[in-house]
Amino acid sequence: MSSVASGATPPLSPARNPTRWLVLAVICLAQLVVLLDNTVLNVAVPSLTEEMGATTADVQWMLNAYSLVQSGLLLTAGNAADRYGRKKMLALGLVLFGVASLAASLAQSPGQLIAARAAMGVGGALLMTTTLAVVMQIFDDAERPRAIGIWSSVNSLGFAAGPLIGGSLLAHFWWGSLFLINIPVAVIGFVAVLRLVPESRSSNGDRPDLVGALLSMVGMVGVVFAIISGPGHGWLSGRVLASAAVGVVGLAVFALWELHVPNPMLDMHFFRNSRFIGAVSGGILVAFGLGGSMFLLTQHLQLVLGYGPLEAGLRMAPLALMVVALNFTGLGVRLLPKLGTPGMIVTGMSLLAAGLTAIATLGSDSYGGMLFGLLLMGVGVAFAMPTMANAIMSSIPVEKAGVGAGVNGTLMEFGQGLGVAVLGAVLNSRFAALLPAVALGAGSLPAALAMTRTDADRAAVHDAFASGIGTSQLVGAAAVFLGGLLAAFLLRRAERTLPVPGDGAQPADVPGDGTDPASAPASGAPADGAVRPGPSAARPE
Repeated sequence: MSSVASGATPPLSPARNPTRWLVLAVICLAQLVVLLDNTVLNVAVPSLTEEMGATTADVQWMLNAYSLVQSGLLLTAGNAADRYGRKKMLALGLVLFGVASLAASLAQSPGQLIAARAAMGVGGALLMTTTLAVVMQIFDDAERPRAIGIWSSVNSLGFAAGPLIGGSLLAHFWWGSLFLINIPVAVIGFVAVLRLVPESRSSNGDRPDLVGALLSMVGMVGVVFAIISGPGHGWLSGRVLASAAVGVVGLAVFALWELHVPNPMLDMHFFRNSRFIGAVSGGILVAFGLGGSMFLLTQHLQLVLGYGPLEAGLRMAPLALMVVALNFTGLGVRLLPKLGTPGMIVTGMSLLAAGLTAIATLGSDSYGGMLFGLLLMGVGVAFAMPTMANAIMSSIPVEKAGVGAGVNGTLMEFGQGLGVAVLGAVLNSRFAALLPAVALGAGSLPAALAMTRTDADRAAVHDAFASGIGTSQLVGAAAVFLGGLLAAFLLRRAERTLPVPGDGAQPADVPGDGTDPASAPASGAPADGAVRPGPSAARPE
């Protein structure tokens, strides 16, 4: 097969934007505050409870309103960016995020803070999708892998730095300062976006898919709410099962709707593309192992090794620092031409699995073994995550960059939540099976310790919990390793089917519906929605 579909012209690399690296710095700063707000509020729970008189339910909604709204809107936000302009949506996201942050800092009641956090989630969804879409827009094939690597490292840094920054601010200021730090970033980002970021949007003028947007929101909110509620209410509780059922049904109906609607928000034919499926499967399982292990390790550091929340956060930081160091120095980018996309992903996921295994076997009694595992995990994440994000985005037509970013973000959220649910269930099952007779029936480590009377029983309870942590990490390691093999196989098969220019560019003969070439129309005209060079694919303004 020719590398260029009949009747199509290979897309040319865009002229390099002279301010592209400055733009990347600005959008990474905006991305950082969005990610910080996923975790920064956790350390303020005692202050919120005391100063606002918040109940346990209030606190849960304060923490979760942001992530619920953000997760539910990622696909819709990406579609809006493609349709109405990525620059416009990026600027709008910064305004919403800044105004909502100010409202959150001035909140006088739990209800006001919950509403402000939900509004921040709307702005966060716009920023999460448009930042990656802009990276795809302003960087050419040669520079894009490194740019995505830097963008990806900000994700790791944001989650790790949240508790540290939150703890430092609370040591000197009141809880509202956690939100005030977002405002100067939003202002600087807004001005920089207006002055530096070029506009682009899809030329598709069809009616928006409002039903698809609603179904995707219902489905994602249902699934994420079930995942958030599971640890506290029990995975088999009516609340969790009902929300999970709503989410699964909502997503299933969404998929069916998208298959039959003339102008879908998410073209389901993308899932017939081996490159897309390979990157997606790998991304979900990396997020599965990483999200689940981070959730469990914070508990292990605090409940077994006895560290406080701030100390535990500091001891988790080496993973993020390793990711940042490797991505900013460009080591992964230099290895990509030698290993290729499949090789980078299988290497990264194997190292991540090795890190989880090291923590399971060496880190139960001391921090030294855990540190070794965290560093291995950091190398694996630095290799795998940017490569998979690049593979996902490059397998989707350029005019759908916003939707591609929404898919990437949604899959990361889903994978992390699934990791927490599955590995948490493994931990609970193993912990319950190994409890001493005096603590049988206890549903948590504190409850089990409260039932003990002797040092021997307390030691047995701690050993049971540590064993549960180790077993769950081994399960995560196996899933990540097998996922790496699957992703590499699918990506290698896709590369045998069609060449991938620059190992990251959208192949010229990939139809716009994301299908493999074998299923593309045989006529001389390109498939409907195919990537076309010039302004017909994405209109710069």
